[in-house]
Amino acid sequence: MPRIPLEDNFADVINKTQRGRKISDADLAAKAGITAEELAAVKGGEIRENTLLALAPALQLGRNSLLAMARKEWYPEQPIFPRGFAMFNTPFEDMTVNSYLVWDKKTKLAAAFDTGASADSMLDTVASEGLTLRYVFITHTHDDHIADLDRVAATNAEIWASELEPVERPGAKTFQENAHFHLGELSIKTLFTWGHSPGMTTFYVTGLAWPLAIVGDSIFASSMGGSPTHFEMQLRNNQQKILKLPADTVIAGGHGPLTTLKQEKQHNPFFAR
Repeated sequence: MPRIPLEDNFADVINKTQRGRKISDADLAAKAGITAEELAAVKGGEIRENTLLALAPALQLGRNSLLAMARKEWYPEQPIFPRGFAMFNTPFEDMTVNSYLVWDKKTKLAAAFDTGASADSMLDTVASEGLTLRYVFITHTHDDHIADLDRVAATNAEIWASELEPVERPGAKTFQENAHFHLGELSIKTLFTWGHSPGMTTFYVTGLAWPLAIVGDSIFASSMGGSPTHFEMQLRNNQQKILKLPADTVIAGGHGPLTTLKQEKQHNPFFAR
């Protein structure tokens, strides 16, 4: 798979945070001690390092990590799963979206997480590995994440989503927080990390080579999912539920490349201090 670019750039992080915290341009410029022209320049993607260093604390973002993001100095080291894990990245309108597949090596039972824009490669993997797709777990119901749900559901796998954001289709089931599912030696636990959407769910998977958190749009490498109405709740859920997982946990976001919790604590402007 070719290298997947980061979902957000530094200007996206600034704009997303400003919208989420409902800070006007005038108030943000005053708080950071910069001019309106300087603010407009960096929000438009111009790299002005002194302006970025002033804006970061005003937005409660990490100064060094935001600056490194602007300089494009960091890309997450990619974790390797010898077997039992596959990532799929498919184009949807002007972006790409991720979906995932995990399976138990002995029983050949598998679970899918979202479908992406197309489930072609996922279903090919199910066939080539001789797997039985037992579950399809939905992180959230935005169109890009469930675009090919009908085809995946045709495998007769059980469709599961949060009780706070159910899938509108016959036979789909809902779970509560801290529900547990098992596939042979694999264990899957649900964590409600809502904010970007009403029922955003993180699935914490153990039993693979690395602990794995499939987080939907809760967190991206170097960023996180935005929300104009529930930004602070998204941030709080990320901090209280995802960032407290083991440091070697692989973070599998709905967009962008894989990363790890340890790397995000060092390089994500929302969490690095």
